[in-house]
Amino acid sequence: MIYRSKAPLRIGLAGGGTDVSPYCDLYGGAILNATISLYAYASIEPLAEQVIEIEAVDRGESFIYPKEDKLPINGLLDLAKGAYNHIVKKYGPVPSGFRLSTIVDAPAGSGLGSSSTLMVAIIGAFAEWLNLPLGEYDMAQMAYDIERVELAMAGGKQDQYAATFGGVNFMEFYVGNKVIVNPLRIKAEYLHELENNLLLYFTATSRLSSTIIEAQSKNVTDKNQVSIDAMHHLKEQAVMMKEALLKGNIHEIGGILDFGFKYKKQMAKDISNDAMDEIYTAALKAGATGGKISGAGGGGFMMFYCPGNTRFAVKKALQGFGGEFRPYQFTERGLFTWHI
Repeated sequence: MIYRSKAPLRIGLAGGGTDVSPYCDLYGGAILNATISLYAYASIEPLAEQVIEIEAVDRGESFIYPKEDKLPINGLLDLAKGAYNHIVKKYGPVPSGFRLSTIVDAPAGSGLGSSSTLMVAIIGAFAEWLNLPLGEYDMAQMAYDIERVELAMAGGKQDQYAATFGGVNFMEFYVGNKVIVNPLRIKAEYLHELENNLLLYFTATSRLSSTIIEAQSKNVTDKNQVSIDAMHHLKEQAVMMKEALLKGNIHEIGGILDFGFKYKKQMAKDISNDAMDEIYTAALKAGATGGKISGAGGGGFMMFYCPGNTRFAVKKALQGFGGEFRPYQFTERGLFTWHI
């Protein structure tokens, strides 16, 4: 028997960064995101041998340990080991040795929530194998607790919930890990137009998001008013984006993205850089009306809203920057698990 799971990556359309503590604890955060047809996958195959094998196929990393109740956290595939340690501590020893294999459709540090989505997929595979009684909120909160608290990896809360729930969601974040996921019922023609006009561009660079997020959190703790005001505006942007999508005012999307791009750069140093600013300017000159840096910033994916048929001119204008456009579709479903 093999137990499998897949969870979708996400693009953040508005409000990015307001899900990070301590901002959301003090002021409340709001984010609008959508899952896309890029995934994190996990498979668990029980073994007769009393060993634990974990392999990240896409990264070419693997290890084998004797089956024990706690694996060492040492920088090698810690997401998988952290998930295992948490589940054993909460639910007791697993019934046998096993092989856990993972793969993600986007590299770590790309800004699509790949690490948190992988954590959700890993938990999902364990839940399928062990028949764990976990609802969607339980699953997302467990993924957050393991990644952010137990493994002390800096970051926000949106990715775990996006990967678990799937679809287009307006999410609210409050003190005490209170999260409210509001699924949006957007007309199909609005979503198709957004999908047609919103280009996903990989800059061919990755970054360590934790350093940027730590700087962002420190700005709130230090009462850096410029940074805090920027986050207030990004929370406002999430509401603007929600209204535009629900009402079908798709022509406003580019301007709303541009509004957020300007304030996002004020949240912390290194969110953008000269190279990314140059790419953004070139896209706007070619006909895009706005865009954003995906995730924490500093590299990874960017998005550009290209109304009419300007997507073709924008693609041509960015050919010389060394990146690549990534095809995608919006998805309605979040984490899915099964066994064969």
